[in-house]
This record gives sequence, structure tokens and C-alpha cells, in this order.
Amino acid sequence: MKNNIIVINGPNLNLLGEREQSQYGSIKYEDLKNKCLKYSKDLGINVDFAQSNIEGEIVTIIQEARKKYDGLIINAAGFTHTSVAIRDALAIFKKPSIELHISNIYQREEFRHKSMISGVVTGIICGLGANGYILAINAMQELLKDGN
Repeated sequence: MKNNIIVINGPNLNLLGEREQSQYGSIKYEDLKNKCLKYSKDLGINVDFAQSNIEGEIVTIIQEARKKYDGLIINAAGFTHTSVAIRDALAIFKKPSIELHISNIYQREEFRHKSMISGVVTGIICGLGANGYILAINAMQELLKDGN
């Protein structure tokens, strides 16, 4: 079974636990990362994490992921709503990909209701808190097992 996935996090997610806990909860980024790594190891999945506050770096991470990973999970954060470049990189990825949001973007400000990347990913998880990462790992495992 294919089992190499990357979880890409966009701007300000490195500040989880410090920012807007009403939206994002109290878990710190490193704790979330470690929870996901432990969970994925128990499933036999190799998961790597990347985080950047810089749009072009995220594009490069996605481009490089084509050669190394079987699937991709992305929380593009604020770039979700603005980045054609990230959308284009995801379209080129051509493997299973999941858009992830900790908060429910449809219960937030109107400008967050439009995702630039939803049209080019396999699926979307939003509004389930930090547990959405675990759900995304599970979903990716099923996608890869089914050969999607």
C-alpha cells in the first residue's frame, strides 16, 4: 500500500494555541504535529509536516511533493481564499489531496466562504477542530487503499 503523505500548513498555523482559541482551540502546533505523527505511525503511514507563512514556499513544497508523496493534506489557512498559485500547484499534483480547515469557514466572515483550492482537491474537511487532521489522515489512508 502506498503510504507517504505530507501535511502542509499555511500562514499563522505555527501559532496554534496562542491565537484565536475560540476558532482554533488550545492545542499548540507542535502538539498537534506530534499527535498526528504518533497516530499515523500506529497506522503504518509515513507523514511529514511542512508549514510556511510564505505563499511561494508552499507552492514549492507542493511541486516537490509530486515526486515523494502519494497524497497531500493541506490547510492553506488564509491563502485558501486568495491564492491562485497554490491552486495551480495543487492541480498539477494529480494525486489524492484533502483541503483541511480547523474552523468551519462557512460560519465565519463572508470572504472565507470562497475557497480557491476546493475545485482541485479530492475532498474537504472543515469545522471539526484539530481532530480534522486525524480525520484527514484516515480519509487519505482510505483514498490510497482504494487507489483513488
